[in-house]
Amino acid sequence: MKIVLASNNKNKLREVREILEPKGFEVLSLSDCNINTDIEENGTTFEENATIKAKTIYNMTKLPCIADDSGLEVAYLHREPGVHSHRYAGDNANDHDRCNLILSKLENVPIELREAWFVCAICYINSDGEVKTVRGTCEGYIGFEERGSNGFGYDPIFMYGGKSFAELSPEEKNSISHRSNALKKLVEVL
Repeated sequence: MKIVLASNNKNKLREVREILEPKGFEVLSLSDCNINTDIEENGTTFEENATIKAKTIYNMTKLPCIADDSGLEVAYLHREPGVHSHRYAGDNANDHDRCNLILSKLENVPIELREAWFVCAICYINSDGEVKTVRGTCEGYIGFEERGSNGFGYDPIFMYGGKSFAELSPEEKNSISHRSNALKKLVEVL
């Protein structure tokens, strides 16, 4: 079954393909569909943003489509950065800038107060235009420094067990991540 991923993020595309293709799905990128667009994510929840993206791409292709919106929530920061995870440190910030901002806000905060979780909401629209959403999470905590060279986004500071997500192999991360958990639920729906 062919599914279009409504994202320009090459890292997300790689992860989604690694998880879904062994289950028999062919995941098409926006470039595979000759689409070059930036979709304004102005929802107030992960589910709203995922739905906005999925509907936009579905309306352009009329193909089954999935879109994810994901981010980091930190308990001590009242669930920030949340749906603003990518823009949290400003529009021109990179992953390192975003990680450093979180680390600076948690400076001198003890480990027991550094609880955090990744959230991934996925919206799926089938060929008939029916909409379904699923959510996956992964709980951990924020470390005290960036660690590891794998992954992307907040992976270098998000600790799961004794390792950051950026220290895990792609296979290890894909077996426990928020995106993996959401995609597993999606496969059940499909």
